[in-house]
Amino acid sequence: MKLNLTIQRKAVLDIVQHADDHPTAADVMDRLKSNGYAFAYGTVYNSLRYLTEVGLVKELKLGEAASRYDARTEDHHHIVCVRCGRVDEVTTELPADWLGKAAQETNYHVHHASVVLEGVCAACTAASSNE
Repeated sequence: MKLNLTIQRKAVLDIVQHADDHPTAADVMDRLKSNGYAFAYGTVYNSLRYLTEVGLVKELKLGEAASRYDARTEDHHHIVCVRCGRVDEVTTELPADWLGKAAQETNYHVHHASVVLEGVCAACTAASSNE
């Protein structure tokens, strides 16, 4: 498949690739403005959709209202702070028998697993112990 990376798509991809916080579309828009770009919201959303469809970014639906975006496209999982909303990556592999057990329990043919853990990040833990 031939990629059609317009100037706008390249700019959006650059923002997502250099982000360490799994930005939302609104975050991407704000960062583009900070870098001097004046793209319409529709352009940003369409660019994120295109980049997701061609596999250059992953759309993360982590139980929040807004999707987040990740330039790491290999299989991995995420952990979300229930206090501040921070999202971090978890690279620990699932136990080898877990997918098989899930398939057996549900009678599904499992193709992919994406686990989202929830907890309290170190910064929020430290802040609450200082209160």
